[in-house]
Amino acid sequence: MGPSLVLMFLGIFSAVDCEIHTLQYIYTSLSKPIDVPDVYKFTAMGILDDRRIDYYNSQEKVKKPTQGWMAENLPQDYWDKGTQSRKSKEEWFNVNVKILMDRMRQNDSDVHILQWMHGCTIEKTPNGETKFVKGFDQYGYDGNDFLSFNDADMQWVAPVTEARPTKSKWDSVDILNQYTKGYLEKECVEWLEKFLTYSEAQLRQASPPEVTIFARKSLQPAVHTLVCFATGFYPKDIEMVILQNDVPLTESNGVTSSGVRPNGDGTHQLMKTLMIEASDMSNYSCLVQHRSLEQPIKKDLGKFVFMVIDCCTGVG
Repeated sequence: MGPSLVLMFLGIFSAVDCEIHTLQYIYTSLSKPIDVPDVYKFTAMGILDDRRIDYYNSQEKVKKPTQGWMAENLPQDYWDKGTQSRKSKEEWFNVNVKILMDRMRQNDSDVHILQWMHGCTIEKTPNGETKFVKGFDQYGYDGNDFLSFNDADMQWVAPVTEARPTKSKWDSVDILNQYTKGYLEKECVEWLEKFLTYSEAQLRQASPPEVTIFARKSLQPAVHTLVCFATGFYPKDIEMVILQNDVPLTESNGVTSSGVRPNGDGTHQLMKTLMIEASDMSNYSCLVQHRSLEQPIKKDLGKFVFMVIDCCTGVG
């Protein structure tokens, strides 16, 4: 890889330097129990980026860690207080879902769902600085937006008529809105940074992305699908570029992306594809940059070097 090409790649991957992280808590309450396995009348969970870090349900009634580093770094007192807090919120939801049903003149023949999601998003710069991006605090009812907090104006926003009485009541308590703003911009950020610090040991042990490039038959005659695939990486911020004769290709050239997806073990995967003529003699390669790498990984396909996979072959 020549010096000029390296500089070009550094420009392509500059966006990787900043990391975006989000901490959110999601509460879900049903108006009545339903006979479905692993679906509870009330659940609550904490999520760091796309990893669940704690969980509570109305059957076990205990707030539990779902990441080893959460259990290792937080004392039992944290979980005991968290359990009491979740129990109180469960009672609050049980009362308020009934209030909303009465307000909307609904009976108990159907199941109704009240949800609450709140949290914050930060940006970590290369020099270690933390920048507050946004805070969010919102409620949904039966899958529709019901009420949300405007952090800038310190006012609640009611997109539906039925939410207006709640908005008026909550906006009349200035100290409540001040607390909500303070939590989103300060306390939430502090917890987010703590959790990131706790998880650093796991991140150091995480493997860098495994990158492969191959071509497979497509449904179109004399056309192959070039695939660039990266898996096993964390965090999810990653950059991937398909190159034709060392020239980056984009969506305008026909490149499509799966988007970053979870593997289920805390790591992620990303796939990009490109349709190419079977007679194409270009040199294709896949370039990947990730924070765990000292320099980008470059995998070459080469001329006519295809790992041809029959698109109709089943897994079995």
